[in-house]
Amino acid sequence: MNWRICIKQFEEYLKLEKSLSKHSVEAYVRDVRKLVEFMDSKGLQVAPEDMKPTILRDFLEWVHELGMTAHSQARTLSGIRAFYKFLIMEDMMQTDPTDTIEAPKLDRKLPDTLAFHEIEELLAAIDLSTPEGTRNRAMLETLYSSGLRVSELLDLRISNLYEDAGFLKIAGKGEKERLVPIGRDALKHIKLYREGIRCHLNIKKGHEDILFLNRRGAKMSRVMVFTIIKELALKAGIQKTVSPHTFRHSFATHLIEGGADLRAVQEMLGHESITTTEIYTHLDRDYLKQVIKDFHPRS
Repeated sequence: MNWRICIKQFEEYLKLEKSLSKHSVEAYVRDVRKLVEFMDSKGLQVAPEDMKPTILRDFLEWVHELGMTAHSQARTLSGIRAFYKFLIMEDMMQTDPTDTIEAPKLDRKLPDTLAFHEIEELLAAIDLSTPEGTRNRAMLETLYSSGLRVSELLDLRISNLYEDAGFLKIAGKGEKERLVPIGRDALKHIKLYREGIRCHLNIKKGHEDILFLNRRGAKMSRVMVFTIIKELALKAGIQKTVSPHTFRHSFATHLIEGGADLRAVQEMLGHESITTTEIYTHLDRDYLKQVIKDFHPRS
């Protein structure tokens, strides 16, 4: 088998059969190409079907020496595993050389969150006297109200906004759709933005149904949203590193701390596995001590 042909077939499989996003497909393909790059650098002439676990271990050691983090190493190994599972599924080979390879041990890092008063301070820092400010308030209210990923926020369509029911229809990772509740405050600011700002824009063709637009009437970029939030955090005097994902983390953490059911939060976040959602079950020690003090009969 030829690496170039196998990688091309793998790419088509990810696009057509798995329906992965463009970014996900590129990431998987990049993982496999990095393995090929390693073999080229070592002068190894090994076909995909002749891959050995020893070569894969040497590859992981190589990327580690290049400075790749444990998380990135695990992600790369995951991409290579997917590649070999595809080859086996297509009957191109019989055994999986990644079976005996262990991923690097990962420290489970808790995501940064904002306290509710910090969310309010950041929102209060928005200048609502400007068109951009009205839009930005609507965007950030939506992020915090519904726990969206930044890509989901930017792809949000007016036709998927069900104001009467108080729900958004979201196309998440792998184009999986889910319904997510949206709060009254977010809906109020969306209405102000649509009726006072968006309706006056010269909207570009193909962007008519996109909810949040830049001043030129086109879909906003990820970088633009990151910049808006970073500048607002600075203005509000918040010392933490704040990004669009911080609003998602805060949404989930505040729900869990308020007693929300873990599976309900999983559904709203669009997590495939509940173990991903469990990271939000961290509660500060003072809160846990207070629970014991208030409710334990022997406290």
